[in-house]
Amino acid sequence: MTEIAFHFNAPDKLGYVCRFARKALRHGARLVIVGDAAVLSRLSTRLWSVSSTDFLAHATAAEGGALLAVSPIVLAAQLHDLPHHDVLINLTAQVLEGFERFERVVEIVSSSDEMDRHEARTRWRNYEARGFSIVRHDLNLKG
Repeated sequence: MTEIAFHFNAPDKLGYVCRFARKALRHGARLVIVGDAAVLSRLSTRLWSVSSTDFLAHATAAEGGALLAVSPIVLAAQLHDLPHHDVLINLTAQVLEGFERFERVVEIVSSSDEMDRHEARTRWRNYEARGFSIVRHDLNLKG
């Protein structure tokens, strides 16, 4: 069964996605990050410049082909025709159709955006109603 994890209280969601992606890649995971075009564009820029000496290579699902097949991070607007199903990071407001194909789903929730927090609570209830147990990570408690 797919593991669902909510990471609450992220002061900078896209910054947290970059840190999470770097750590996941170090552990051999491959990621699919789903969001709308504007969010994915901003995230792409940040992934190419994680630090002054570091970047996280990625491709968009729209690029397709050989690059997509070998990319450890795929940015996509939907869950169709993806090359791998290790970790899904959901940056949308809803539970994604087909999330069950992934080993892990990660939901990242803002510390300050009340609408984001409300939408996360709705997704939480949706996963619970489907019988998934959920792991909760409060980023305020991390040191």
